Amino acid sequence: MASRDDNDEKKTDAEEGEGEDSSSEALATTSQGEGEIEGETEGAPAELAEPGEGDDAVDGVAQSFGSERYVHAAFFVTGILVAYLASKILVLGWNNLAAWPAAVRSVPQLVSYTEEQRDSMGLVAGAIIGTLTVVQSYRKERVRTWAGEVAAELSKVTWPTREAVLNGTIVVVVASTLGTIYIAVLDKIWGFLTTLVYGA
Repeated sequence: MASRDDNDEKKTDAEEGEGEDSSSEALATTSQGEGEIEGETEGAPAELAEPGEGDDAVDGVAQSFGSERYVHAAFFVTGILVAYLASKILVLGWNNLAAWPAAVRSVPQLVSYTEEQRDSMGLVAGAIIGTLTVVQSYRKERVRTWAGEVAAELSKVTWPTREAVLNGTIVVVVASTLGTIYIAVLDKIWGFLTTLVYGA
């Protein structure tokens, strides 16, 4: 019975030892996992803090989007200008033809509309011309590439600060004022001298 108790104690000790070993292994594994997680967590802010290729790619996309935006804005403004100019030219031509008797005899419909109606119709025709011009220009790869290159170059320009512009403006105004005063004084002096020499 005593030997049996000794054997039971040995088994219990062995099981407890194995339990301690497995729990220590589990703790070690958990510690390693936490260390890896901590390492990843600690490493992540360092990677985010350092500028890398990802930042360059994001900046490149932003710059590309920015220059593309300016290209579209330029096409839009060009369309508005073309529409405005076309409408004014059409209305001016129509009014001139309506005032010309030979044209009115040939085409009596020229005077069948009032000037306000001519302006309205010229505006609509100008808008159509402007839209068609912009669409046709935008469809040409060469024009679109050129506009994109211009916008990309303009995005690289370092624009002056407000202070630099203000200082430059002050310098120009002061220099212009001094130059004007100098020339005015010389003019008065030469005018006085020529009056003395040639008499009044």
